[in-house]
Amino acid sequence: MKILFMGTPDFAVFSLRSLLESNHEILAVITQPDKPKGRGYALLPPPVKSFAIEKGLPVYQPSTLRDEAFAKLLAEIDPEVIVVVAFGKILPVSVLDYPKYGCINVHGSLLPEYRGAAPMQRAIIDGKTVTGITTMYMADGIDTGDMLLKTEVEILPNDNFEDIHDRLSAVGAELIVSTIKKLTEG
Repeated sequence: MKILFMGTPDFAVFSLRSLLESNHEILAVITQPDKPKGRGYALLPPPVKSFAIEKGLPVYQPSTLRDEAFAKLLAEIDPEVIVVVAFGKILPVSVLDYPKYGCINVHGSLLPEYRGAAPMQRAIIDGKTVTGITTMYMADGIDTGDMLLKTEVEILPNDNFEDIHDRLSAVGAELIVSTIKKLTEG
């Protein structure tokens, strides 16, 4: 499968790594622009960009997905599927409708619970004992597409955000590879 990967933080690096280790072709990576950080406001690349460059993947950081320049880039990359993991922007319909097999998101909760931002933090704050990962087709809206696969992950009494983040990152990486495999099998 020819994949365009869209993601930004550490959480997304796990999935990108797993897809690279699978038998699929990562055509390119789209990530957020570098951001100023620290006292000196030095521009720092997102974790996905750093990882992708290390692996020799083409990386693009468009300021918008809604212009002719991005439409042209998407046509040049020409993915069969777009995998989105914590990208940080809502994809316009023109992007959602482009790939033959759609856009698939890795979401850090058991949808439909905790749609939108900060699902891991919200599960911890609410005292949940179980959370998980959902892969889903993306539709116009926030976490509104059809769900594909889910995996539950226990939240232990002493877990903090970092514990849950790392477990869900690893589970998400496994689940997206399984999702793409099932997609190729029909």
